Order: sequence, then structure tokens, then C-alpha cells
Amino acid sequence: MNGSRRVRAATAPYMVIALLLGSIAGIAAAAAETAASRPPANALATETSYGRGWECRRGYREINETCIAIAVPKNAYLNSSGVRWECERGFREVDETCVAIDVPRNAYLTESNFGSGWKCERGFQVEGEACNPIDLPANAHLDYSGNDWECDRPYRQQKDGCILR
Repeated sequence: MNGSRRVRAATAPYMVIALLLGSIAGIAAAAAETAASRPPANALATETSYGRGWECRRGYREINETCIAIAVPKNAYLNSSGVRWECERGFREVDETCVAIDVPRNAYLTESNFGSGWKCERGFQVEGEACNPIDLPANAHLDYSGNDWECDRPYRQQKDGCILR
């Protein structure tokens, strides 16, 4: 019996050392995990159980696990998503910049991102890049759009004029 007590007494210090080493390894792993999940500059920690645990702040986008500022050109603003920019009214995107829309006389800006970005006022029609007055023939009036004409009743259109039916 005396021998078994010696074996137990001899292994006790090794067990203490093994427990200490295991604890140190666990603490180091926890510290490494905490450092790895720490958000980069210009990021916020998220409360989700999936993903990387952070997302970039408004005005920044994630590139290679970092948050890089979004370059917003002159005459532009960040849209509601905060990760993309749009041109201000009266400007359109051309090669990552915002260029002024050239609105001719007798025209107004539209809200459309397509086409010219402008429309002719009532009583004018598009001719090239201009808005010219509509020449109303006898017995005609502006149509519902205001940008063309139609014949009064009982007249009908024939070429550039109105003739009786």
C-alpha cells in the first residue's frame, strides 16, 4: 500500500501542471478568438449568430475584411442604403462622376434616370437637343400631352394640316 501512495504522490504534481497548461491554452484560444472577432475600424459588432460578427458603418464598404470609405463624387450623396451613391437632381452618372444635365430653353428636368433627363414644356416639341414651338395649323389644337397637335372636329389630319372629312 505504501507504494501506491508514492505513485499517487508522484503523479499529483504532473496532474497540476497538466491542468495549468490546459487552462493557459484555453485562455490563449479565447483571447485569439476574441481578437479575431473584433470588428475592424469603421465597423460595428452585430448581434447575429452567423456571419463574421460585424458590418461596416454607413458610408463604408467591406473589402478584404476591412471597411473602406465610399468615395462620393461632387454633386452626389449616399443613398438610403448607405453603401452606394446617387447623383443629385439635375445631374447624371457618367464614368463614376456626376455631370450636369443640359436643359434647353422651354424644357424642365424630369425625375427619370433614363433618356435626356428633361422634357419640353407644353406647347413645345423636341427637335434634336432643343424644344421648339409647335406650329398649330388652322382648325387644330394641342393634344392631351401638350407636345403635339390634333385636328378639331370634324377635321382630320392630312400631312401638316387639317382638312374637312
